[in-house]
Parts: sequence; structure tokens; C-alpha cells
Amino acid sequence: MTTVSTGAAGPAGSPAAVAPGERGATRIADRVVAKIAARAAREAIGPPPPGAAPPHATVVVRHDAARIRVHIELDYPGDIGGRCGQVRRQVADRVRTLAGMHVPEVVVQVERLHLAAAFGAARGRTR
Repeated sequence: MTTVSTGAAGPAGSPAAVAPGERGATRIADRVVAKIAARAAREAIGPPPPGAAPPHATVVVRHDAARIRVHIELDYPGDIGGRCGQVRRQVADRVRTLAGMHVPEVVVQVERLHLAAAFGAARGRTR
């Protein structure tokens, strides 16, 4: 009969007995965190105004911290500050939950404001 050895003898070879420094590490790429942030921004602002580009994000990851910049387009008139705060909270929460990273900073940059169709129609056109 042939015996196969796994290279570890007894309970010392169990995963719990391996020192933390020897286990390895999981590294999440910046672009993955950026995709998570962009998706969270889409969830926070809802459907984009007609003709608006979808939100996108840029991320800098150092150790376990992610600094995020989200670029969005919003409809106007509206509560721009409130919507930016909502995006900031949603992005930080999603990155913390899905990537397990600390998020010390989320910058929301409003690239463009789109005039709401109902607002423009209600005001009419003056010559």
C-alpha cells in the first residue's frame, strides 16, 4: 500500500498553526476598488439624467486605506450637496464592506449639471 504525505505531520500542519507572516496576503487591485466605488455612486444617485455619463472613480490604495475620487453628473435643480453626501456615504460603506478597506477620504466631483426636462418646460422660453 502506498502512503501519500501532505508535507505536514500532525496538528502542527493545520492552517491555524501557520504563523500570520507565512500565510500570505490578499491584494485588491486599485481598478477593482474603483469599480466598486463607481457602482456604489450609481446606486446612490439613481438613474442618471438623459445624456449624462455614468459615474466613474479613481482610487489610490495604500496598505489597507483607499482614497477615492468619484466623478458624477447630476440633474439641476436639486439638492447637490445632499446628493454628494449620499454618494460619499454609499461609496465609503460599500468599499468598507466589499473590499475590507478603511476609507479616510471620498471626494465627489460634479462634472456637469443637466437641466431637468420638467424644469425647463415649466419655465418656457423667453425671447
